[in-house]
Amino acid sequence: MSHVSFGRIAPIIPVRDLDAALERYRRLGFEAQAYQGPDRYGFVDRDGVSLHLTEWPDHDPLTTASGVYLYVSDADALHAEWTSQGLVGSFTDLEDTAYGLREFAYVDPDGTLHRVGSPLD
Repeated sequence: MSHVSFGRIAPIIPVRDLDAALERYRRLGFEAQAYQGPDRYGFVDRDGVSLHLTEWPDHDPLTTASGVYLYVSDADALHAEWTSQGLVGSFTDLEDTAYGLREFAYVDPDGTLHRVGSPLD
């Protein structure tokens, strides 16, 4: 049996308005671009993290929301960066977890949960 190596992952996140979502991710520090084909689809990248966005008019954040966990080098710095952007959505406060991470969360208008954590010193 041959060994198959996984190289990257790109979760696909449903959004109601692709243009608004791309702009939101730009404000979060991601490079963001729309797919240049017939489908309403986008790509956002920051450092080694890639997310795909798919415009889904029937997306209901109460029933079809998604979530991602982002491991970062400094959750405090990213929390300060993101909360200074005046984004719509909700942020939690930073907290130290029992499992050794400093964390916060951001839920965007499409209902996507972005949990963010960095190792405790």
